[in-house]
Amino acid sequence: MVRELFATGGRGVFSFEFFPPKTEAGTAALERTIRELSDLEPSFVSVTYGAGGSTRHKTLELVQWIQREAGLTAMAHLTCVGAKREEIGTVVDRLAEAGIQNVMVLRGDPPAGEARFVQPEGGFGFASDLVTFIRGRHGDRLCLGGAGYPEGHIECRDLDRDIRNLKTKVDAGLDVVVTQLFFDNRFYFDFVARARAVGIRVPIVPGIMPIRNLASVERMTKLCGASMPPALHAELNRCRDDEGAVAALGVAHATAQCVELLRGGAPGIHFYTLNQSPATRVILTALKAARLA
Repeated sequence: MVRELFATGGRGVFSFEFFPPKTEAGTAALERTIRELSDLEPSFVSVTYGAGGSTRHKTLELVQWIQREAGLTAMAHLTCVGAKREEIGTVVDRLAEAGIQNVMVLRGDPPAGEARFVQPEGGFGFASDLVTFIRGRHGDRLCLGGAGYPEGHIECRDLDRDIRNLKTKVDAGLDVVVTQLFFDNRFYFDFVARARAVGIRVPIVPGIMPIRNLASVERMTKLCGASMPPALHAELNRCRDDEGAVAALGVAHATAQCVELLRGGAPGIHFYTLNQSPATRVILTALKAARLA
């Protein structure tokens, strides 16, 4: 289980996140990407759930393929969106029966076209409720991860309240926290300090996304409430029409982030790959060369 990886006290825990493709061609391409990255020996690989739980079945299929065929430890995302307790319980049971022992428990984003999250009838309104439900159903037989927000959740910009919400999730049974993406490491170190101050002791893993396209990352940061250092944004904007230059700067910045984070005590790195292998491969290879991975 993933929680045991952090308990060993060995090298950092490095993991990759993917999302289920919508087409057969996309699935084949993702399988190639995962195989290409497997020789880097990631500690685990996670698969997102899709907007509104729309890729629920594909997530189940993909995590099983990752674990059985690719031979990697898989973690399935699970959200509260658009499902009743019984439906979610069935999904969790299927994961456990398939040998998937790791679940990333999230509230989830509002369904497409809706401005805010609304608790489904007969379902859950908060990730902490879902954590409690899974623990009641499966005890400690599953490792549960959850999300943390270094700059605060987009719906909760009060950082003190946000960290108390995280403490509620951890107290409900989270084993590990993985952060939302960020581009300034000061947010991570401050977040960890605030978490430790309220008694959160589980590993807090920084989530890093190498920038490949400026327009794409601008949309993403707006959606999740993350910010970008002005100097970085200015340089990306200067070369925004040069795809190679943007990608190179994105890799350089993410590598520098990872080096500082690991030297500053981060227990590992969770890479938001966007289903691509080159940037993640370059960064992790550099970290290995520097004996940080």
